[in-house]
Amino acid sequence: MKDVRPDDMAGQVANSLLLNTGVDPSSLDDVLVGCAYPEGEQGLNIGRIVTHYLNGPSNLSGMTTNRLCGSSMQVMHTAAGMIAREWGDLFLCGGIESMSRIQRGGFNRSPSPTLQKSMADAYISMGITAENVASRRNISRRRQEEFALNSHNKAIEAKSNGYFRDEVVSIIIPETNEEIGHDLDGCMRESSLESMARLKPAFIDDGVVTAATSSPLTDGSSFSLVASQRAVNEHNLTPMARIVSAAVVGVHPDEMGLGPIPSTRLALKRAGLSVEDLDVIELNEAFSSQSLACIDELNLPVEKINIDGGAIALGHPLGASGARIVGKTASLLQRNGGQYGLATMCIGGGMGIATILERV
Repeated sequence: MKDVRPDDMAGQVANSLLLNTGVDPSSLDDVLVGCAYPEGEQGLNIGRIVTHYLNGPSNLSGMTTNRLCGSSMQVMHTAAGMIAREWGDLFLCGGIESMSRIQRGGFNRSPSPTLQKSMADAYISMGITAENVASRRNISRRRQEEFALNSHNKAIEAKSNGYFRDEVVSIIIPETNEEIGHDLDGCMRESSLESMARLKPAFIDDGVVTAATSSPLTDGSSFSLVASQRAVNEHNLTPMARIVSAAVVGVHPDEMGLGPIPSTRLALKRAGLSVEDLDVIELNEAFSSQSLACIDELNLPVEKINIDGGAIALGHPLGASGARIVGKTASLLQRNGGQYGLATMCIGGGMGIATILERV
């Protein structure tokens, strides 16, 4: 995907969703797009730019939201809130990130000198936060590698079973008309604990976090429709799940990977549910260490987590991952017949975000 502009990618993915659902873009109330680094080819209000790929009316609006890794989950929360206030009925929500073409931190990174003196951890490296969590929670390198290997194995099996087929679309490179097939994936791979053990630490010389236990830099886009019951009826849509509750909570930046712990607890409290009520859990795998820390602290049942693999195997295109895991939660609830699902993720800078869904 390194040869695909992010605006082209997002536009094609969004357009494919509308074509597949039969929704006319003129019926949309707004297009909401999450992006962690909205500049360069994914700048200029990429949310509005996407509207021009949909062949819709010029009065179709678009917005870009940046909550770093939680950006595209946030826009789904925003749409749900708008619907609850009856300020709209049908929203195209998603995210985009080209980590090949837009460098992390942006092209003109400029941290505040004042804040660097008083709160340097505001700009802390994500890899260092993963090491902090591993050290403070006593999560061994071996356990991290076992978690990562399991993620790849689950993803490979899911792909073999065709479980991604209805969730992925092909992309065309406009300049060459070359098609990037929907069955191609540069992340998931067969591996072994022995090969993982040979890797050097990625962030500090004596560390326990490696490339194998970190989500890979990835390009991707994901979109979903968030609709009121009125819009579902009017446009003859087939709903997958309803948003029951949502939450965003801050944590200290130096252990940002623990963000799913308080956000999950708050989302469950708002829904009047407990962990035992959950049938599907999509926990974004930024790193093995933080995923395992969250699993341990929340006492999450491992058999319900990332059933088709997680971000370590599938990738973590920052601005797109939130929409992907919410959509995946809904898909798995439909496939498995479960009632409630959780999608949750940590966020760079020290936050967590969570969404509770109920199958319909």
